[in-house]
Amino acid sequence: MPTLQIGRKQIPYELRRSAAASERRITVTPGHVEVLALTSDDEHDIAGFLERKRQWVFNTVREMERITSDRHAVPRFMSGSKILFRGRRMRLAVRRTDGDRIELSFRNGFIVDLPTWAGSDADKLVARELRLWLRGRVRRDVTEVAADYKTRFGLSPRSIRVADFANSWGSCGAEGNILINWHLVFAPRKVLEYVVAHELCHLRHRSHGPAFWSYLASILPGFERPKAWLEANGGSLTADFLNPSGL
Repeated sequence: MPTLQIGRKQIPYELRRSAAASERRITVTPGHVEVLALTSDDEHDIAGFLERKRQWVFNTVREMERITSDRHAVPRFMSGSKILFRGRRMRLAVRRTDGDRIELSFRNGFIVDLPTWAGSDADKLVARELRLWLRGRVRRDVTEVAADYKTRFGLSPRSIRVADFANSWGSCGAEGNILINWHLVFAPRKVLEYVVAHELCHLRHRSHGPAFWSYLASILPGFERPKAWLEANGGSLTADFLNPSGL
């Protein structure tokens, strides 16, 4: 593995080339440095790039070493945290990069590329990006489920959107406007489907009488299982995100 010499410190790094990359990039995670180079770069190009970034690399590696050496100083949202998503705990990796904007991707876990300018606010910035991504994903899921039930059963609300609830998982207004709690993104998808189907049923039956539950069973057989899961685990969904485990 090649190394970057900075004073007396030798920093090993992994060199990776990408035909899809439009610019060179460096990412730093605890114990690992990756240099992304263009396929057209020769050794001189890479050496010049590293020379220009040597102070940044040194400072960022030192910051990572300081954070990981003092476990009491570890933020909640950093590499190693586990974020609940669709009922599973997915690993979070936060990488320091020399880019100019925050980027989040999902590949069997959450990957957040965090620029150098994100200093003491890094934890809040990562949490914000995760929240935005999760809300966008649950909005898409709700839209897909509602569209499926409209096609199969003719249940067409006036509107359906996600919102932030304190004491409810969903609601269906008298005019057919449906709201779904965005925290359902932390529950298994079947649980989200149950809540959406539940609120759609109120378009036909306003109260929770026998006719309502009978109709729900006809369009979502076995709804009792996701209903029971939500009753048993619903109270911990928000708390899990605010205090990610795995550190």
